[in-house]
Amino acid sequence: MVGSISARKAWEALERDPSAVLIDVRTPPEWASVGLPDLSTLGRHTQAITWDPYSANIFAKTLREAVPDQKTPIYFLCRSGARSQATAELAEDLGYETSINIVEGYEGPPDSTGARGHVCGWQKEGLPTRKPG
Repeated sequence: MVGSISARKAWEALERDPSAVLIDVRTPPEWASVGLPDLSTLGRHTQAITWDPYSANIFAKTLREAVPDQKTPIYFLCRSGARSQATAELAEDLGYETSINIVEGYEGPPDSTGARGHVCGWQKEGLPTRKPG
């Protein structure tokens, strides 16, 4: 079964388990505009692997190359938790033992004004981020 976790709890789990991997499944334009989770203080980096439901086989191949050991705990992140749910389910289908969706995502749902990053999620929690490049 795919697990679900908040952004804050995911950060804490990544701090505790040096073998755990964070995979951001958003697109390059999303990474460029709002940033990526920064795991450098943990001595690691976020794996950036874009999810395209029409290219699930390519995603699966890239995932297997990035995380060859199926015992490695994987945390999946997208903007608001939907794409990361799909990728967590795919990872489970591929045989990964610990596949977890960060349900709040990086930006979370929009607030009453339509802006993201203010309700919940990686940004709202003030967790480390960086701009790619």
